[in-house]
Amino acid sequence: MGRYVIRRLLQMIPVFIGSTFLIFFMVYALGDPVAALFGDKAPDPATVQRIRRDLYLDQPLWKQYLHYMGQIFQGNFGTAFNGQPVTELMASAFPITLRLTLVAIVIEMIVGIVLGVFSGLRRGRSVDTSVLVFTLVVVSIPTFVSGYLLQFLFGVQWNWVKPSVSSEAPLDELLLPGVALALVSLAYVTRLTRTSIAENARADYVRTAIAKGLPRHRVITRHLLRNSLIPVVTFIGTDIGALMGGAIVTERIFNIHGVGFQLYQGILRQNSPTVVGFVTILVLIFLVANLLVDLLYAVLDPRIRYA
Repeated sequence: MGRYVIRRLLQMIPVFIGSTFLIFFMVYALGDPVAALFGDKAPDPATVQRIRRDLYLDQPLWKQYLHYMGQIFQGNFGTAFNGQPVTELMASAFPITLRLTLVAIVIEMIVGIVLGVFSGLRRGRSVDTSVLVFTLVVVSIPTFVSGYLLQFLFGVQWNWVKPSVSSEAPLDELLLPGVALALVSLAYVTRLTRTSIAENARADYVRTAIAKGLPRHRVITRHLLRNSLIPVVTFIGTDIGALMGGAIVTERIFNIHGVGFQLYQGILRQNSPTVVGFVTILVLIFLVANLLVDLLYAVLDPRIRYA
């Protein structure tokens, strides 16, 4: 196991370098951060030259990237155009988005797996058909539509929750945004669980467990569900990074000042250090989540061993 972890960590290095370089190239090579800093104003050429020198933008792109990576390893992600260090923006935004992502992951795991198990065990029946129709409808509705609809019904029409989230973003205020963020992923988890349960229910090891006289709940939870969760765990692991990076729409709807909000502001104002810094951390989160998923395979299926 230890050798496998070391090998995977080494494999993550070129992936991290390639991903961050692509982001760095798209942000800095395809745009002009200095021009975005001044907006419609025409800056003095001497001032532009000084800023480019201070920001290391007068160097070739590969030197800029090496300089940026060197600064990252020192914990310096640069300074936003408003003069605030990017690390301070991260310190205020990432805890909020992590809580929102946690709420969404818990909702999609509990509801999605439960619905998938009920549907898979009753394949072809009315319950199965109803669940499939429900997931199809959920997948078909864009997040910005479902988010505004949930906000209007629960926050405005029925007044059950606050329509927008406060700056502290406590967990109770993140429940409704978490539902809006998790809906599409919940539908996919339900369908993956349903398909895996329906296939494994006809496997030999399940028939053997039933023939031994084991209780039905033990057959389902100890044998059937455990082996059926591998594709679900794979999806959830990759979905963590997707939810954090894809929370832009949800955070805009519910006025949440998290990672999505900062990315939106950075893209809108062409704030290059903010965009590159936040995406770099998201790449790291995505890589670590995938590593944890691979290690979890051996826990779910004892037949899997890592050399």
